[in-house]
Amino acid sequence: MKRLLLFTALAVTGLVSYSQQVKGKIFDATNNNPLPGATINLAGKTVTTGADGMFSIDCKTAEITVSFVGYDIYRQKIRNCDEELSIGLMRSGHTLDSVEISATSAQNKSMLYQPVSITKLAPAELKRGQGIFFDDVIQTSVPGVIMNRRSVSGGQQFNIRGYGNGSRGTRGISSNFDGQGYKVYLNGIPVTDAEGITTLDDIDYASIGNAEIVKGPAGTLYGQAIAGAINLQITSPEKGKTSLAQQVMLGNYGLQRYTTILQTANQRSGIFLAYGKQKSGGFSIHNSSHKDFVNFVGDFQAGERQTMTTFVGYTDSYDERLGELTMAQYQAKDYSGNIEYIKRNAHSHVSTFRAGLAHTYRFGKAIANTTSIFGTGFRSDASSAGGWTDKTSVNYGFRTSFDTRFNVGNGALLSGITGMEIQRQDAQIVGYNMKANPSDPNPGGPWVYGVSPYWIVNVVTSNTAFVTTPTAYFTEWTLGLKNDLSITAGIGLSSQRIVLDDRFNSPAATVTRPAHFDTSYKRMVSPHVAINKVFNRHVSVYASYSSGYKAPVSSYFFIATPQVGTTPATARVNDVLKPEKGTQFEIGAKGNILNDKLIFQVALFYLKFSDKMTAVAVPVPATPPTATAYSYMINGDAQLHKGAEASIKYSVIKDGNGIFTNVTPFVNFTYSDFRYGDNFILKTGTSTAAGGIDTMNYSGLDVFGVPKLMMAWGVDVATKYGVYANFSHLYKDPQNISLERLTNNPETFALRKATSYNLLNAKIGCRRTLSTHFDFDLFVGINNITGVQYPMMIFVNQLPDAYIPAPPKAVVYGGLNLKYGF
Repeated sequence: MKRLLLFTALAVTGLVSYSQQVKGKIFDATNNNPLPGATINLAGKTVTTGADGMFSIDCKTAEITVSFVGYDIYRQKIRNCDEELSIGLMRSGHTLDSVEISATSAQNKSMLYQPVSITKLAPAELKRGQGIFFDDVIQTSVPGVIMNRRSVSGGQQFNIRGYGNGSRGTRGISSNFDGQGYKVYLNGIPVTDAEGITTLDDIDYASIGNAEIVKGPAGTLYGQAIAGAINLQITSPEKGKTSLAQQVMLGNYGLQRYTTILQTANQRSGIFLAYGKQKSGGFSIHNSSHKDFVNFVGDFQAGERQTMTTFVGYTDSYDERLGELTMAQYQAKDYSGNIEYIKRNAHSHVSTFRAGLAHTYRFGKAIANTTSIFGTGFRSDASSAGGWTDKTSVNYGFRTSFDTRFNVGNGALLSGITGMEIQRQDAQIVGYNMKANPSDPNPGGPWVYGVSPYWIVNVVTSNTAFVTTPTAYFTEWTLGLKNDLSITAGIGLSSQRIVLDDRFNSPAATVTRPAHFDTSYKRMVSPHVAINKVFNRHVSVYASYSSGYKAPVSSYFFIATPQVGTTPATARVNDVLKPEKGTQFEIGAKGNILNDKLIFQVALFYLKFSDKMTAVAVPVPATPPTATAYSYMINGDAQLHKGAEASIKYSVIKDGNGIFTNVTPFVNFTYSDFRYGDNFILKTGTSTAAGGIDTMNYSGLDVFGVPKLMMAWGVDVATKYGVYANFSHLYKDPQNISLERLTNNPETFALRKATSYNLLNAKIGCRRTLSTHFDFDLFVGINNITGVQYPMMIFVNQLPDAYIPAPPKAVVYGGLNLKYGF
């Protein structure tokens, strides 16, 4: 009997002991990889995770703490010891992360082993501010890149290392009229269309969980990326978790943002589904914005050798345009806008549907293939002072690449990436002029905002249908030698075909005017050579040469002349226009030293953009010429860019055990000595008799739209209580805007500049886990704390149009994010 009682007691004790063990897995929340060696503390006991990220520890109904070098500390209340935990850690931004979504031939994906300037943006940077406007992220965290907005969240564009963007009509030198020169990808799908124009109005930046910016010509792996490439990725589902989240943000100027997120994932599949609704009344008249976003990401592992991922997204975006301010308006702080824009209901309305499917198959240790197919349906209508434009297009294509790895003896490893990308766009653009609304209660009188109805679409002024087909073939190889020395060499071959049909038959056109245009730009060869050396796995230095091209877009490649007198209208392919070319020499260093507390990236470069495309004006046959008959594109001189960029972070406190768990100051620095070549002289003009024809000399001037010095610094702070704070300061030097003609005979010009400015931004919040099911994040922030005047965008070389102003007062916002875990 005693033995039976003793056996029963021991069995009960064992069962109780077993039931008091809590188990779980720790993994990287960004890519779902297990984190071996993570430290778990619970009720005074400490364990570490194994190679698979798994752990078990004696359970108490207390708070569990999980820490791992380079990741934010995670805390959670344990209320049920029988529930297996699945904990994803967020990267703290304290280390040089690995390249995840940018193409690379290096076998080691750590940033230390990449002989190129790449800035990686993790959630720490993406959510430092409001998290819904990407220009805030770029200006604070990415040296060498400028991002502008033409409205609350429309007309967005990048300017990488001073390349600029597309040229506009008769305004001469390359301006920033649209997004050209860079390639943007969203979950592997090109956002940049097949003629090389990037529209960013339809991107839901609040759902972006990872971004990588390649700076400088990237033609070897990305085709026509003369200035660089931007890879964006929607947040991936957290493996081992199912959750439903609701996020709300409100702010002044009528800002509202609502996001609902459902995500679930296990070891072999994951789904992320988000719906976002965003509104703003704007800070002035005719300045409102509204957007609807739907994003779906599905990740599936079909077996040990293959994985599949799919992305589907829909966006409807509408942004009113206030119009550009003149220099006089801006100086007087008159934000009433441009009446010619407002009465035409100036706006940008974009609706897109994107879908892509990527499949990766590993044939073995030496070779793997990733192939993706994608398509985008795009429709936009936009109006401005110049009239109304409708665009409908379909972009589709595929990208395939083989990743290879071979041991070549003596400890050397040869790894490479080889593939191709083909894209096609079928598009139609129809332009209209506009007229006063017949229901105007004051016909013929002055147009009055709020009283007079908006103007309406009138007659067709242009109608073009075109097909653009870029192709890119690439191969790049990295030879990894002993002592962490590597040599990289690659080459890309790109081409572009444009076929355009002019379907507009104006009264001035004749049957002798051609309406069909077809041309190709071939043999755009972009080599890349680099050498990289890593010291003690903490510091690397590199030197590289890279190149890239930019072919003309559909509106550049033909010349159409109107009927003048008895001379009939004509048109022809501009067969002397050739692609721009970018070549760059760069040296740099990267590192994480002092126990990974000091993280830095430094780059010095010399970048030359040759054969810069620019518009010239042909005057009407009159003496003196007082108006422009037509304009066309030519290749001008070169732009010579010498620059220095640095990004430095130092963790004063890192993974601390006291009140402060993280205190990290950061500095991002950009110096740009960018100049036009010695023979940058051209003729330009306007379509009005008062404008005339100007002979413009840009030779030796600083490139327009680029400050000589930009610097951002700040500090990120976190405490063990979940309270966090971010502070940042941004400075921009003065920058050239335009040459303004003062007198006609002789022609004299004044160089107009935008003034420098400083911005102060701050955010404070509290992020806590309330239970095993509930997480919350409550925050409030202020942008432009001191209320300084500054522009959201400067229109380069387009006087009298000059400024898109930012809100004149501080932008105040606050929000609450709630997440329920099932």
